[in-house]
Amino acid sequence: MLFGDDHVRRYEETDGEVGYTWMKGTPTLILTTTGRRSGQPRKSALIFGEYDGHHVVVASKGGAPDHPDWYKNLVANPEVMVQVKADKFAARARTATGEERATLWAHMAEIWPDYNEYQPKTDREIPVVVLERLD
Repeated sequence: MLFGDDHVRRYEETDGEVGYTWMKGTPTLILTTTGRRSGQPRKSALIFGEYDGHHVVVASKGGAPDHPDWYKNLVANPEVMVQVKADKFAARARTATGEERATLWAHMAEIWPDYNEYQPKTDREIPVVVLERLD
């Protein structure tokens, strides 16, 4: 099973032929953020869904008490790069709130039901992020 840097590397090498489909047939994308301290590109393979023409990801970190670094990076700089299979594009990330978040959470939990197990593990509200394509 691919994970972490190996997942990103194989995905990029094969334009997603290896790595697009992850555990239980779940789709993944590569999200590139800018490190909030280093200013360097940081890449993560993330489960995603599509909703209303946008890509959606969840900053769950398995229900850990702190947000994942990729989320902290995009809060500091919401201009990101996204790769879905061979399609690479610039996007602006934003955190969904209120009713939109609830709708997107339910949608993402259909794709990866474990999200519903992660939320009770943490006091933080797990962010749901909308990636709005720029080009």
